[in-house]
Amino acid sequence: MATPAIRMFRKLEGLFCVYKPSGVHWKLVRDSIETNLLKGLNAAPSQPLPREVRLLAQPRHESEASKGLTVSAVSVPVLSKHPLVTGPEFQHIRVGVGHRLDTFSSGVLVLAVGNGNKALNDFYTTRVTRDYTLEAEFGTATDNFTNTGRVVERSTYDHITQDKLERVLSMLEGVNQKTLLTYSNIDMRSQEAYELAAQGLLGPEGKSTPILTGLRCIRFQPPNFTLEVQCLNETQKYLRKIVHEIGLELRSTAVCNGVRRTRDGLFTLQDALIHHHWTAADVMQAIQLYHSTKKNKKRSKATNKTSALQTSEDNITETQQSEINEGVAR
Repeated sequence: MATPAIRMFRKLEGLFCVYKPSGVHWKLVRDSIETNLLKGLNAAPSQPLPREVRLLAQPRHESEASKGLTVSAVSVPVLSKHPLVTGPEFQHIRVGVGHRLDTFSSGVLVLAVGNGNKALNDFYTTRVTRDYTLEAEFGTATDNFTNTGRVVERSTYDHITQDKLERVLSMLEGVNQKTLLTYSNIDMRSQEAYELAAQGLLGPEGKSTPILTGLRCIRFQPPNFTLEVQCLNETQKYLRKIVHEIGLELRSTAVCNGVRRTRDGLFTLQDALIHHHWTAADVMQAIQLYHSTKKNKKRSKATNKTSALQTSEDNITETQQSEINEGVAR
């Protein structure tokens, strides 16, 4: 019979996401969540101790010493099974981490518990796109493309306008679209390529270089500007380098002040648990929500597929009926 802690752990198996703050290593986030989950699991009510029957000697008076030893069968708890003797029921659980964020980045970080690690691997074998918000500043270049690095160059930026910036972004997006088609390994003249592109599922087969699928400016207040990026197979260092290259294309320099991930596949900032909610109860609720969302999406896909097949059958029936009517008319 499963204990309350084991039943609780089964509800914790799955995927969820947290908000990783800037300046904190992802390993520290994972270890903190693992510690909190272990505390929650081991705080679950324990089962009553098993009992066993023992023969115990009955107390007797000095006057009864000549009558010999008297024993009786008594049910006593098995103290060797007590938590103070055996230790906590859960001493380690496997918490997996999805696409990682470096120390200086913040945002959505996907994690998995138990059997959810297999789902995490399956999740990233698909073409998962991620969204980022990049805070940047013109006029400075550093050795590591961040505002905390060693300054190697300063330049003017008064000549930069939003139109010029938009043209550079469009150029970069076009180059990356060509790269995406190169790695897709699909004939662009085929019906399959058209259908995948229409559904937004066109992506690289297997590993590829980082690819930007979307790039736009959402705030322009020189020297500061903010970019919104959609990408595949990226690293945060690559995104900072993109900011640096944008500055060079505009005959200036630029440095990245911050990288924040706003979406990782199905998970968004609205789903992310902040530090105060990294508890077993909140993680369980987030995982249950993920499971229910996944089931609803499967049902909607099945419904759409059924309706599409029904529409196709209706069209075929109408075509056949019109052909019969034309034959009768002749």
